[in-house]
Amino acid sequence: MINDDGLKRRIGVFGLSANIVNIMIGAGIFALPAIITGIMGSASIFSYIFCGILIVLIVLCFAEAGSKVNNSGGPYTYIETAFGDYAGFLAGIFASGSNMIASAAVAIALLNILATINPIFETQWIRLGFLFIMYSSLALINIKGLKQGVGLVKLNTILKVSPLLLLVFIGWKDVSLDNLHIESLPSLNQLGESSLILFFAFLGCETGLIVGGEIKNPKRTIPRSIFISIGTVVILYILIQTICQGVMGDALVDHKAAPLAETASIVMGPLGYILLIIGAAISMFGVVSGDLLNTPRVLYALSRDQVIPFKALSKIHSKYATPHIAIMTHASITFLLATTGSFEQLVILATSSILLVYLGVACAVIKLRKTIAPEPGEFKIPGGIIIPLLSIAIIIYFLSNLSSKELIGTGIFIAILSVIFKGIVTIKKRKSNP
Repeated sequence: MINDDGLKRRIGVFGLSANIVNIMIGAGIFALPAIITGIMGSASIFSYIFCGILIVLIVLCFAEAGSKVNNSGGPYTYIETAFGDYAGFLAGIFASGSNMIASAAVAIALLNILATINPIFETQWIRLGFLFIMYSSLALINIKGLKQGVGLVKLNTILKVSPLLLLVFIGWKDVSLDNLHIESLPSLNQLGESSLILFFAFLGCETGLIVGGEIKNPKRTIPRSIFISIGTVVILYILIQTICQGVMGDALVDHKAAPLAETASIVMGPLGYILLIIGAAISMFGVVSGDLLNTPRVLYALSRDQVIPFKALSKIHSKYATPHIAIMTHASITFLLATTGSFEQLVILATSSILLVYLGVACAVIKLRKTIAPEPGEFKIPGGIIIPLLSIAIIIYFLSNLSSKELIGTGIFIAILSVIFKGIVTIKKRKSNP
């Protein structure tokens, strides 16, 4: 593994925590309460508690791995350090590819919600122009400096969380305890189905850690930021579900498109509805901007470690000290995905890819304990390897819920990537032995 020469460590606890929260709280939370209530009824709170426990186990693995391996690249770097170039290549492609697809999907969702405000955003050339300006501007901001990129992420986080907190604080006055009364406990099937959906709403922590080579005092900052951000998201999700369910009751299920906005319209009137619609738009924009800050570092890391044969991607801007070519490349690919709008079938592949990356990180924790000697101040998960093993079991459980077609598709994708990796290795050998 090669060090991040040229990158500057400027991100502290607040900046990294805001980065993770910004990525995790995306478009999903604005539809989540109605979906979970439709499955679990008034017992939906159990899904949040169960899923919160599961995600904590997994992020503990990220905290230890991030404390041991401090270079940029996030989960890719942890896996590459533990298991070598091949595993790192697969993890890097899975992580960056799924993030690109997710970012493009959120960008289209952003256009769709803007179209509900003004139909002009349904016009094709307006959509293309908007996407081009948005991705170009975000790329420029992140190229000009990490400080600017993190500053934008902090602003987005505050703007997206503020209306949610306002809904929580004001909404208590309209909560009916009868709507929160749990008449019967959910079945295991209901809990499993709802938790599977809810689990994906917590994804994003791994993306926020990609900037590892630019984090100040990473051994302390990474674990603290993970616990702050995960704790914030779990508590906020539980509060939002409680308010929406307490205010709307069974009627919540009938408003799957915008349950938070519908709840806000009861709690705060028409102004509340508009506020939450705007909040949803800001949240989606925040996900896209956070992706442009984080995911290009995976391309940079893959090139830096010579896992992919594109040296230009690991270049650092002489003035701004950012991986400018990786940022431009990522923005261009994501823009193309968003403009085509034909990548819906890839969403399941992206989801399973991220689960495989999580699996790799949990395994990497066990391996890194054996290969890297502990240093003073380094975070270590208590209880030996129990937490990593539990995480592995949980991830395998989630993967077992994929259909046979999805599992076959993932297997084929891995096979194709393996052939590509073999080709890259062959080319490298020929160049080194002319």
